[in-house]
Amino acid sequence: MQKKDKEKVFGGEWTEDMLREFLTANSYDGSDADYIAAIRAYRYMVPEVFADYVELFKAEGHDLNAKNADGVTLLQTVASHSKSAPYAEALKQAGAQ
Repeated sequence: MQKKDKEKVFGGEWTEDMLREFLTANSYDGSDADYIAAIRAYRYMVPEVFADYVELFKAEGHDLNAKNADGVTLLQTVASHSKSAPYAEALKQAGAQ
């Protein structure tokens, strides 16, 4: 029996340039582009890195209250996930509603 590959871990050291790669995204469904960019970051980052990303996202003038095509905010989406408390807290601390 062949051993299953180890799952990818996206923690570790992230440079500012690496975080910047997640600042922009294209929207193809009517969601705000800032929502798409931040959700993508949320999916790939551990909480500590995501907190750094959120600060950079905000500092660069991106919208922490961007909404998806259904009118749901980033914070509402993140907070609806069972293990997302540290991510939601990072958004709240940065001023997301």
